[in-house]
Amino acid sequence: MITDKLRRPLGSLRVSVTDRCNLRCRYCMPEQDYVWLPKQSILTFEEIARLVSVFTSWGVEKIRLTGGEPLLRHDLPTLTAMLAANTAVRDLALTTNGVLLARHAAPLKQAGLGRVTVSLDTLRADRMRELARTDRHADVLEGIRTARAAGFSLKLNTVVIRGVNDDELGDLIEFARKHKAEVRFIEYMDVGGATAWSAEQVVSQREMLEVLSARYGAITPVTAGDISAPAERFRLPDGTTFGIVASTTAPFCRSCDRSRLTADGTWFLCLYAARGTDLREPLRKGATDAELADLIAATWRGRTDRGAEERLALVNRAPLFPVEGLRADPHREMHTRGG
Repeated sequence: MITDKLRRPLGSLRVSVTDRCNLRCRYCMPEQDYVWLPKQSILTFEEIARLVSVFTSWGVEKIRLTGGEPLLRHDLPTLTAMLAANTAVRDLALTTNGVLLARHAAPLKQAGLGRVTVSLDTLRADRMRELARTDRHADVLEGIRTARAAGFSLKLNTVVIRGVNDDELGDLIEFARKHKAEVRFIEYMDVGGATAWSAEQVVSQREMLEVLSARYGAITPVTAGDISAPAERFRLPDGTTFGIVASTTAPFCRSCDRSRLTADGTWFLCLYAARGTDLREPLRKGATDAELADLIAATWRGRTDRGAEERLALVNRAPLFPVEGLRADPHREMHTRGG
């Protein structure tokens, strides 16, 4: 196990398998046109599995497959099986928008995937049309049902935006309860890709708890669990649990043990980081596992990132990048970094 300058271990790796997505969510990909990573730069399954093996040699135990939309990557169960065969991987999970999940849930379960998180920002088809420019809300709901039927442990992610879906908090908890899932409400973040972000649209953790307390009564924190997890968990009077990711108003940088590997092999130590470390080039130029391990260790040991804390300290907080800044470097995009 290695630690950074703030004694944070390298414990969790989010692996983006594609920068492409089949939705255009307003908090991630609100623009009409995007610059994509060159096809020849995308890591093969063998390259991903090898890099994951090097990361696990330094203590990484949690792997989450992300995108873009990861289910757009052809034959994803094959990669899943390769990663599941790595005995150092204790937790193998997937984050998806759910549109294609019904088709892929069973093969992924058979391949060894352990958990699934589905983005569900609204229970209303008309709102999803406005939020993500798609008519496939029913497909997402079917994907959730199919994932439960396949035996997955299931979480639902909801990005809460004032005046858009902040009136659905209780309804989403009820939906999650019905489907034996746990919902996690996420504060609207000013990350790359959120070009329309403003502080006024952020619904804070405090406000969410006030709304839910008015509906359900006293809410208590769940103290046990993984202190490095992004969501703070809470319990309703009847025992139902839910989480809130308060990275905008109450950052958890000091306990963050996660980093992100893009689909083209760029390693980012923070979602807000200006630059990443290119692992693809040494990999393809013949670097040994030991050389790759040394590069990863040296980079992590020098880590001082506290991106969300630094953003919170800004007086005039605005979107992280303007549109032209995103188009100048697609690595700045949320869908490339695998939020």
